[in-house]
Amino acid sequence: MAEKSSYDVIIIGGGPAGLTAGLYTSRARLNSLLIEKGITGGQINNTNWIENYPGFPESIDGFELGNLMLKQATRFGLEIMTAEVTGIDSNNELKTVKTTEGDYSAKAVIIAGGSKRNTLNVPGEEEYSGKGVSYCATCDAPLFSGKPVAVAGGSDSAVTEALHLAEFASKVVLIHRRDELRAVGIVRERILAEPRVEILWDTTIDAVEGDVFVERLKLNNVKTGEKSTLEVSGLFVSIGFKPDTEYLKGIVPLDPVGHIITNEKMETEVPGIFAAGDIRLNSARQAITAAGDGATAAIYAQRYLTGQ
Repeated sequence: MAEKSSYDVIIIGGGPAGLTAGLYTSRARLNSLLIEKGITGGQINNTNWIENYPGFPESIDGFELGNLMLKQATRFGLEIMTAEVTGIDSNNELKTVKTTEGDYSAKAVIIAGGSKRNTLNVPGEEEYSGKGVSYCATCDAPLFSGKPVAVAGGSDSAVTEALHLAEFASKVVLIHRRDELRAVGIVRERILAEPRVEILWDTTIDAVEGDVFVERLKLNNVKTGEKSTLEVSGLFVSIGFKPDTEYLKGIVPLDPVGHIITNEKMETEVPGIFAAGDIRLNSARQAITAAGDGATAAIYAQRYLTGQ
C-alpha cells in the first residue's frame, strides 16, 4: 500500500521511462508515486547485457541497470508501490488511478507501463508454457544446460537471446520467418559467426509438441510449404511486444495496435495525462529513448501542474 492516497504525480510502470520520470518529478519536489505490477526495471531485466546505453563502455547487465535507476530515483523521495492498475478516472481535474490495492489520486499521471511479449498463438504453446516454452532466456537458460533449444524470432532481442542460450544449450536453432535478420549489424555479425547457433530461414512454427515437457516443434517453410519436425527440449519465443493498454480503452486515444498517441511533449489528448516509453506510438523501443521520454513527460507534467 502507498503511504497516502493523493499525490502530485502518479507514474504507472517501473521501466526506464517510469523510473526516469520518477527521478525528475521527485527531484522537482513533486509528491510522486510509481506503481509497478512486477519488478522495477521492466523489460531490461530480461537482457543479459546492454552495450548501447551511454556511460557503460564495457556493457552492463539489464537487471543491474534497472536497480541503479531505481536507487537513483528513490534517493530523491520517489515512492514505489506494487500493484496492477485497472483503470483511470479522468472526469475532473484530479485523476483517480484504480489499482488492485485501492484507488489513488493525482493532478497529473504519466503512463509508462511498457509492453508485454507477443505469443506465437500455435497449438501447444500455452500448454507447455513453463514446461519448455519460455519468453525469457536470461531467466531460464540455465535450465537447458546441455540440451537443444530453439528461438523464434529475428530481431535484436531474439538474436541476443540465442547468443545467451548458446552459452548453456548443446545447440540453438534460431527460427525466422524471413530470409534476413532484422537485428542490427554487430549483433547480426555475432550470430552468424556463432558455431553453436543454426538459423532456419523462411520458417514458422506450426505447433509445439511433447509429453510432460516440450519434445519437438512442427515447422513450415513459408516459401516451399515443406513440413518438418525439430527435436528440442525448449522453445524461447521472442517475436516482439504489444502495448499493455487494455485498461486504457476509452480513456486516452490509442492507435489500432494499442499504442498511446502523444505529441512531442508526451501529452495525450487528455489534459494532465502523459505517456512515455514503449507504450506510446512511434517509440524507438530502446532503453535510452524510453528514459528520454520519461524525462520529457516529467518536465511537461511539472509545467502542467505549475501552469507554465
